[in-house]
Amino acid sequence: MNTVEISTDKTRLDVGLIHRFLRQEAYWCRNIPLDVVQRSIEHSLCFGVYLDGQQVGFARVVTDYATFGYLADVFIVPEQRGKGYSKQLMQTIMNHDALQGIRRMMLVTQDAHRLYRQFGFTPIENPENTMAIKFFTAY
Repeated sequence: MNTVEISTDKTRLDVGLIHRFLRQEAYWCRNIPLDVVQRSIEHSLCFGVYLDGQQVGFARVVTDYATFGYLADVFIVPEQRGKGYSKQLMQTIMNHDALQGIRRMMLVTQDAHRLYRQFGFTPIENPENTMAIKFFTAY
């Protein structure tokens, strides 16, 4: 029987696995440099998903721990998808003590709306009020 564990212990993260996935598989940051991934981990609340001790998933929340959180880089490795691990990951994130009481959690997705709706995410109200700058990088 497979044992699934979700941990916020950054020392357990397989940064090589995270970097490989983000660089090669993730549509949102293809070719991202290792040093950028390392800095993003350092400055975020990170969640590793482990199957029998081996990392199979990841997510991070960029947050001030008081009012706002941005959910980013959520993934389960392809060979472990369809087993409910992403739902377990999201449930753990949404119930995490450090994120209770924040006013707003946001994310951007092209293809996982069904997953995130289960946890209360909806399209933004008044999108004309939301602004962003998209800086284009070499990666």
